[in-house]
Amino acid sequence: MSKVDVLLGLQWGDEGKGKIVDVLTPDYDVIARFQGGPNAGHTLEFNGTKHVLRTIPSGIFHKDKLNVIGNGVLIEPNIFKHEVEALLKKNVDARQNLYISQKAHLILPTHRMLDAANEQAKGNAKIGSTLKGIGPAYTDKIARSGLRVGDIKAIDFREKYELLKCQHLQTAHTLKFDIAAFTIDGLPIDEYEKQWLESLELLKEFKAINSEYFINECLKKDMKVLAEGAQGSMLDIDFGSYPFVTSSSTITAGVCSGLGVAPSNIGRVMGISKAYCTRVGAGPFPTELFDETGHNLCEIGHEYGAVTGRPRRCGWIDIPALRYACMLNGVTDLFVTKPDVMNSFDEIKMCINYNINGETTEEIPFEFNEVEIKPQLRSFPGWKQSLEGISDYNALPQNLLNYLDAIEIATGVHVLAVSISPDRKDVLFKKN
Repeated sequence: MSKVDVLLGLQWGDEGKGKIVDVLTPDYDVIARFQGGPNAGHTLEFNGTKHVLRTIPSGIFHKDKLNVIGNGVLIEPNIFKHEVEALLKKNVDARQNLYISQKAHLILPTHRMLDAANEQAKGNAKIGSTLKGIGPAYTDKIARSGLRVGDIKAIDFREKYELLKCQHLQTAHTLKFDIAAFTIDGLPIDEYEKQWLESLELLKEFKAINSEYFINECLKKDMKVLAEGAQGSMLDIDFGSYPFVTSSSTITAGVCSGLGVAPSNIGRVMGISKAYCTRVGAGPFPTELFDETGHNLCEIGHEYGAVTGRPRRCGWIDIPALRYACMLNGVTDLFVTKPDVMNSFDEIKMCINYNINGETTEEIPFEFNEVEIKPQLRSFPGWKQSLEGISDYNALPQNLLNYLDAIEIATGVHVLAVSISPDRKDVLFKKN
């Protein structure tokens, strides 16, 4: 019986998961998303074309592979429809090799309205939500009032829908939210709702499965399964920088609950880290740079959200946070992405410890959001050259190899590969 391998982000998201999943897919039979929703944007680039996936697993471009949206994922049917249609324009028919868990929950238009209402109510304490309805949908899931993919074919679906919609409208009214002025993608909510309801018909065309049985049967048949995470470990609902986190479990434990897999059936855990750090939205970021270097990281690295378009905050790599994420996930192999963004830098820095109230620590403090954290930095000389055309890990500039070795030593995790460009062909695996 085979085990589920896992690939997930170790920072605050945007580490390059989609690309790495796409690179690894030829070695697997099944690619399965286990959490998150359309607030995640997985960017893949090949043959000179950029592709952004939001809900569909990143193995979808391989027609001979099965893709699964697990029970831990949220689906916004209208966004999902646009994603499917965009793939069709590229001659990829997701209906052929994408299965969807009947237990995956739906994001309603009024979930998106509540997302905006909650952010408005928080005022200056807002968390920087993507306003895709993720938090309210997971809230309904936990409150046992949500709607699932398996419900859409039920005779009383519309009745359940209207009841939940009514509850949402009442909540928005209590929050003194201007419902009449609210729009989704430029449309009044009533107009958007019509599109949303129509998009359910496309969703019905996909094979709805009991994904927990499906995944475990695949393992019994010795099929190779790769679980694909969304967001990043430092956004985990329990272990991230709460409350500036997402609403699901983004770590390895989320694979068990998001796909229905026993902990004993988890195999390799491959974590992805950028060679520096980025973060979107509010929340603590100890190594954030507000100077020209930070600006250069953003511009050279094209650090803008694949879904939101928002500029990402940028800073040096944070080893205490990375080590923490490796511990939580049981990371066995490490991918490092985007060192090429720093090709022109004279000096590159790495946060090795935190200084909090005059004391040095390697731990993430409980008061992560409330205390002043001074990063203790170690400097490395830059490699000062283009990485274009390099096709062998050991042919990388020595200063870059030294930097990667330092990451490996600091985390205690083997660096499996490094990605040196947006194209999937430029992932260089380290030879033992």
